[in-house]
Amino acid sequence: MRTMLVSICTAIFVAVLGIAWFTHGTGVIKNDIARNIFIPDERTMPLQVKAAYNGRDIFFRYRWPAKQPSIYHDMIRFEGGKWVRYGDSVPGPQAQAIYEDRLTMLVDDGSVPEFARYGGYITVGDRMRFFTNEATAAEVKAHPYLGQKRNQTEVGKHLPATRSKISDWASVVPEERLAALRKAGYFLDLWHWRAHRSNPIGASDDQYVFELRGGDAGKGPFATNWDREKKRPRFMLDPQKAGKRALNWDDLIQRKLGFDDVYFISEDNSAPFDETYAWKEGDTIPRRLLQKPGGSHGDIKVANKARWQDGYWDLTLRRAMDTGSPADDKIFVDKRVYNVAFAVHRHSFGSRWHNVSLPFTLGLDRDAEIAAARFEGEEPKWDQPWTSITLFYPGQVNWPLLNSERHAGAERIKKGVPVKYRHSEVQLAHYGVEVEFADAIRRQWLFTLAAGVLLIAAFGVALTGLLGRKGS
Repeated sequence: MRTMLVSICTAIFVAVLGIAWFTHGTGVIKNDIARNIFIPDERTMPLQVKAAYNGRDIFFRYRWPAKQPSIYHDMIRFEGGKWVRYGDSVPGPQAQAIYEDRLTMLVDDGSVPEFARYGGYITVGDRMRFFTNEATAAEVKAHPYLGQKRNQTEVGKHLPATRSKISDWASVVPEERLAALRKAGYFLDLWHWRAHRSNPIGASDDQYVFELRGGDAGKGPFATNWDREKKRPRFMLDPQKAGKRALNWDDLIQRKLGFDDVYFISEDNSAPFDETYAWKEGDTIPRRLLQKPGGSHGDIKVANKARWQDGYWDLTLRRAMDTGSPADDKIFVDKRVYNVAFAVHRHSFGSRWHNVSLPFTLGLDRDAEIAAARFEGEEPKWDQPWTSITLFYPGQVNWPLLNSERHAGAERIKKGVPVKYRHSEVQLAHYGVEVEFADAIRRQWLFTLAAGVLLIAAFGVALTGLLGRKGS
């Protein structure tokens, strides 16, 4: 009987040891597109920033690395007798590399106090677009305010005080309170530069984050070039101005079209779509029509030209310090300190697959992490040093999670301890990945614990049995 017990325990020991050997290093971190999970290989990146102002305008200059410029976006290809869309946002990189590079900057003047301590984390609620548990379009459309009044189809960025419960995206506070918060300046100014949808016309999207992410009053830099009823583009390229009616699909896939070529459609190079033309297989028309922005929506301009060269983007944005629209924009005033945070999309990644920064202070003739240099004239000389910033992949970390029992630092957040005091960007990138796989990591830990206990128990019983046999 003892011999059989020793044999069974020895077999269990060998089996568990074999499982541990073959599963060691396989890990639980794997892409799962069906669950909106894709983990980028590069989870941190550098960004360099300078700022300057002359009392009328303020300038921001940015420089960041990219393997190649992604300047194509959202195309409609003629195939099989119909127009098919390519380049929509997906988990991970867009398959045909038809997704534009982007840079965003959030600005606050102190009216959103949490932003100075936690940056963009405060804008990320639960069930956001492309989260594993994202709210469905039907749920959002059915919402009496977000869906029926604001025409939203997904949960986007928003600020905590616009919800009665930060853990419930649908708990939008009454409209009277929203109006009072906005009047008090409780919103973030969002500068949103896009390599396809704004850069060719020297513009940047001018937006805000409040109860949702929206555009300032007026006309934005692009519109949708698609006729839903007829299921075809509204406009084509004007052959008299662009030399062609459509782009060639192969030229896009082989990345033959550069900054000086026609790779976009705009008010200046388009004509009404010609249904009688004999469209060919592979004819491609951009799905976004670029247009001159107007009103408050058109305040931000590209200074000179934004270009990618020798592995780096170099971009300068310019805006009036006082736009005259305090309900849409943060007004820059000499001798004040502001809070800013940055994000970059590159390598054909869209949606939440970007790299973000922690918040930084910006000082106009004041001590700050980013010092805006005062200059005279129309253009800054840019002779001051760069401010180097590390961006990181944030994963699905959100404000409700950070304030919950699942986060060991929740008590410190309640006390207002800034994230910079507790974590580096590298740590936050690791944490972002851990959060996406928290359940799998927990299961793996329990399996390892159980296997370890079983291994020790089997070894102990077998050893006791063998020693017993030797002693008899």
